[in-house]
Amino acid sequence: MQLSDIDSANNLVELFLNRADAKGDATFLGVKRDGAWQTISWREAAETICILAENLRALGLEDGDRVMLVSENRPEWCIADLAIMAAGCVTVPAYVTNTERDHVHILDNSGARAVIVSTDKLSQPLLPAIMRTGIAEHLIPIDTIRQYQSGSLTCHAWSDMTRGDPAAARAAVEARIASIGRADTACIIYTSGTGGAPRGVLQHHGAIMCNVAGAAEILASDFGLDADDRFLSFLPLSHAYEHTGGQCLPIAVGAEIFYAEGLEKLASNIEETRPTIMVVVPRLFEVLRQRIMKQIDKQGGAAKALMDRALALGQRKAEGRYRLGDKTLNFVLERLLRPKIRRRFGGRIKAMVSGGAPLNPEVGVFFDAMGLTMLQGYGQTEAGPVIACNRPRAGIAMHTVGPPLRGVEIAIAEDGEILCRGELVMHGYWQNRAETERALQNGWLHTGDIGHLDDKGRIVITDRKKDMIVNDKGDNVAPQKLEGMLTLRPEIAQAMVSGDKRPYVVGLIVPDAEWALEWARTNDEKFNLKALQDLPAFRSAIRTVIDEVNRDLSVIEKIRQFAFADEPFTIENEEMTPSLKIRRHKIRERYGQRLDALYRS
Repeated sequence: MQLSDIDSANNLVELFLNRADAKGDATFLGVKRDGAWQTISWREAAETICILAENLRALGLEDGDRVMLVSENRPEWCIADLAIMAAGCVTVPAYVTNTERDHVHILDNSGARAVIVSTDKLSQPLLPAIMRTGIAEHLIPIDTIRQYQSGSLTCHAWSDMTRGDPAAARAAVEARIASIGRADTACIIYTSGTGGAPRGVLQHHGAIMCNVAGAAEILASDFGLDADDRFLSFLPLSHAYEHTGGQCLPIAVGAEIFYAEGLEKLASNIEETRPTIMVVVPRLFEVLRQRIMKQIDKQGGAAKALMDRALALGQRKAEGRYRLGDKTLNFVLERLLRPKIRRRFGGRIKAMVSGGAPLNPEVGVFFDAMGLTMLQGYGQTEAGPVIACNRPRAGIAMHTVGPPLRGVEIAIAEDGEILCRGELVMHGYWQNRAETERALQNGWLHTGDIGHLDDKGRIVITDRKKDMIVNDKGDNVAPQKLEGMLTLRPEIAQAMVSGDKRPYVVGLIVPDAEWALEWARTNDEKFNLKALQDLPAFRSAIRTVIDEVNRDLSVIEKIRQFAFADEPFTIENEEMTPSLKIRRHKIRERYGQRLDALYRS
């Protein structure tokens, strides 16, 4: 497929309609309903999108009006998103995990005149927020929702909003989008709030298409594009990473998009749908790695020996040092071990792209050793969101995030902060001039990340500028490095380290539940994770693990003391973002006194 029209397209709707015309009745979207996978063609999707766009205009919505979208990943998410843009409006995605307070903030800040919601369950925290703010005039539920006292809010059934004359709707959409340019706002994506209240990032059509063009070039040149390429969508589409990488990119390259039923069914969905490209976050890779290693450990014998040899070979490959016999070993692994691992991922995977947070190099080496190509990307919502990505042709180095995408310019400030410039950079934060002026200076996006370029032009990230621990002696410590090393251990599920303006680093630990269960059985203790944490022997076991991690750390990085968290960090307790990054400020609010006490013990 020709990809040159990505650069020449004026907006995302035009790009989609071009693809739909070329693909016709080929499969576009897939979803599992009533136990079977059902599909929607490009032609069907295009017709529905145009009809919905015209019916949105019929409600009185005008150019630039914001429309909030609250839905789990499903075909209607994609259809609604493109229809909002085709109506000349701006999509405002919201996480399905948002509380009523979160929805109030986004409704108030965005001034959304209409809201599309998928299910009755998701409408429960949303409707009170709509009533409290009194801004939205129209509600469009995709599924049936229970009746409510509407006040000035008018409800419109999805079935009515997607009914109309497809030819007339298409003509009206084409006439409208002719005036929508690359610089016009496509969506306002709210940051996940790792450091405070979410800010609305103004992503224009050109920012997303610049991202898509750079990513498509990598796929085409390094892996090849086929008519049956398939993406499996499971990260939240309200996150910029999935919106661009899991929706707009497959549209641009003419690939299929299948929607996972949820994280709990992800493994079976992968085997069923057999995707060729997956967009993921590091935490999921870490979980999959632990599961695979535990299963191999249980098998023992030849399987364990093969795994150990594969990992040793992977480490030598990462370090660029090969031994005599490695070629033969690689041949054996391709026959006996890797095919079994690949089958768990559907058997067709070309590449898995990790982003959203730093990937521990050891995790990358593991999957590479298993014969699965992993590309670590880097970026942020304010940059479309992809700034750089590893690629085979540039030489994959697990400690880097690869070279910048085409059309992206990188500079390193005097204090080590990474600066970014190009069409991908946002136009600012919605109704937040102070933060916009802080982030955008002289045409450069100040990313807040610390790093440098290696001798091959690849970006190496060391840490977040605002997350950097500066101890009482002025030494800098990168917390994400330490947390990554801790959570690679099977005994530790989650960790957060602290130590800003303090004499040493301390840690907050969430033990791995499966490991703790085995420990309890071995030591004839009743399994109760909270009670186990009070046992000196259990604490000593975790202390031993931390000491082993400390052996690979410098003096200033060593974790001197630790405390246990009361429960895992989750989206529900607001200690993790929907993209599975820890919310440091929330965790500090809850455990600040406990962490402070570690300096008095």
